[in-house]
Formats: sequence, C-alpha cells, structure tokens
Amino acid sequence: MAEEPLTLTILGSGTSSGVPVIGCDCSVCASHDSRNRRLRCSALLAWGEYRVLIDTATDLREQALTHELKRVDAVLYTHCHADHVNGIDDLRCFNALSGKDIPIYGASWVLEQLKHNFSYVFREQTRGFRPQLRSVEVSGAFELFGREIVPVVLHHGHDKVIGYRIGRMAYLTDCSEIPVAAREQLCDLDLLVIDGLRFRHHPTHFTVDEAVEMARLLQAKRVVLTHLSHDVDYERDSLQLPEHVEFAYDGLSVTL
Repeated sequence: MAEEPLTLTILGSGTSSGVPVIGCDCSVCASHDSRNRRLRCSALLAWGEYRVLIDTATDLREQALTHELKRVDAVLYTHCHADHVNGIDDLRCFNALSGKDIPIYGASWVLEQLKHNFSYVFREQTRGFRPQLRSVEVSGAFELFGREIVPVVLHHGHDKVIGYRIGRMAYLTDCSEIPVAAREQLCDLDLLVIDGLRFRHHPTHFTVDEAVEMARLLQAKRVVLTHLSHDVDYERDSLQLPEHVEFAYDGLSVTL
C-alpha cells in the first residue's frame, strides 16, 4: 500500500528575534511584503489524520490560530533554545481538545533541559490546566503513526541539535555544520529545509551561501532556506538563489 501524502507547512521562518525585530526600522522590518514577516522557526507535518509539530516556537499560539490547527498528535524537538520551545505551554489547549497526553520526542539532552526549564509541566502533581506530555527519548530511527522518523545529529556552533528526516524530506534548523555521518543519512531528498540565517558569517548558523553549498553536496532536488533574519529580503534576495533553492515564508506548504 502506498504511503499517504506528507505535507510540511512552515509555521515560522524567522530567527530568534522574529521579523520585524523590536525597535528596528530597516527596510525588511518596515516591509509590507508578508513574506518578510517571520514568526519564530517551526513546522507542521501532516499525513492522513495526524498532525506533528517540529518544535513549539514562542509564537505557537499565533501560528495555531492562523492555520486553524486544532490537534497535535506529537512534537519532535530539535533543541532547547528559547525560540524553539517557549510555546510549550500552549500544548495544554490541544490536550483539552483531545483529552489525551501528547508524546514529545527528543534526544536525551533536549528532554533533560526541557524538564529543567519547565519543571511545572513535568512535576508529579494533581492534573491541572498545564500541558500533559509524555517524554520519548530518541537515539535512532523510530516509527510514528506508520512513518519512519530518522533523527540526524547536527552541529549548532559547539552545541548539538537534532534534524529529522521523514521519507524523502528533511528538516534541519539551527545548524552550522552537518557531520559526514549525518550527510550519509540525507541522500536522495526531494525536499530539504535547512537553516540559512543571513549572508554574513554567523558562528552557529549556516549563511545563505553555506546552506546552498551544503544542499549542493547533498544533491537535494528542492531546497528551502529557513530561520531567516531581517538581513534577508524575500523578493530582492531570491534573485541571488539557484533555480531549485528558495527562501521559506510563513505558511509555505509542500506536499510530497
């Protein structure tokens, strides 16, 4: 039996500050182009009836309302930086809608940091209006609602983060290097979503040019650059990209 189509929607394409940046009057922050308005970085995977978040970004509430998201069946966490996890409390609304706990998947160090940062969520106590979550540690490929999910270890400066491959799609955010072992897990991709923060050097993120070069090495067929800063103007800078590479924007949806 053929697998059901897999849809990835970019809920947020922005860096940790979001775009516009508070107090900034640069041309991108002042732009009227909706593709230059960027919530904090996250994505939604959908196949069949299932809805799976990649990260709970700071702006999860706004993202859920915009996309009329009424169920979350699981969360895949990449790492524990604030912009990728601070929306965790909004998961309680999905618990209320479903009446079920939500499994959250992540590497051991990610889950440990979540439990430290959001101890009220994980503390044993009377159930109240707080997220009801079930932690699932991942260290290798696992099955989720009939699909294989492959965690991929990346470098984010001196830190480690987890990217995820699902079928012929991979989502790699907040990375500045992809180790050789990880590259071997990322061949034959129809869609690669990858960190491409800005054009200038950054110690913990790929630049646009570095992301394009990495995508060339991986030979991905379609490439979407995400986690974009206000240095990137969607219309102006798209002219510099190779034909098969594009900038993400909030709401971009791709079905494989």
